Amino acid sequence: MTSAASPHLTGGLNTLVIRGRVDADRAELTPRGELVHGCGDVLARTLAELPADVTRVDLDMADVHFMDTAGLQFLDVLGDFRRRRSLTVSVTNWNGQPRRILELAGLDTSDPLTVPDTPVPAASAVSLERAERLHVLQEEVDQLRQAIASRPVIDQARGILMATHGCTSDQAWHILRETSQLSNTKLRDVAAAVTASAEGDGPPPAALRTALQTALARRGRG
Repeated sequence: MTSAASPHLTGGLNTLVIRGRVDADRAELTPRGELVHGCGDVLARTLAELPADVTRVDLDMADVHFMDTAGLQFLDVLGDFRRRRSLTVSVTNWNGQPRRILELAGLDTSDPLTVPDTPVPAASAVSLERAERLHVLQEEVDQLRQAIASRPVIDQARGILMATHGCTSDQAWHILRETSQLSNTKLRDVAAAVTASAEGDGPPPAALRTALQTALARRGRG
């Protein structure tokens, strides 16, 4: 049993693949990849293929390495399935960034489908609290995506500084970061300017160039 996300849902083939096996009345599912847009549909297809006599479904999430707010929809699909079929569902072994998302959403990281022992506040309070948590959650996901997108150009700029000024990788990183702070420029923009200058697209802006020279001079004194 295998279900995979389609390209039109996720923008990339097999962003999420769910493998599984059924042993007697128990189904064991192993999602692999990312919980992003379309993950709920992949899960729904997988659950629809389970035999009618299954009474327990266990999901091992150890191979899920990234999730955004669509991961909460994934959990909603599981919860709806559990209620409709009146069976036991567990979703465990969360690690890394997905586990952090569960923490921000205020869910039990050992099994987010666990029913809390504490009394549930009024519906309006729950809605407001969830909205605030989702806002924080989305900000963290956006920051992570920006960091991932910025990594190649920053690594390239570090390589240029290492080759041009004979510094180590760590020293190049500190030079870029200090230039960013001195010029009040985003680190990615500093790296892009250094890379563009090395490729012959002209020198960086004056303020950034001055900050870079200062950072290089401080590295030399150090």
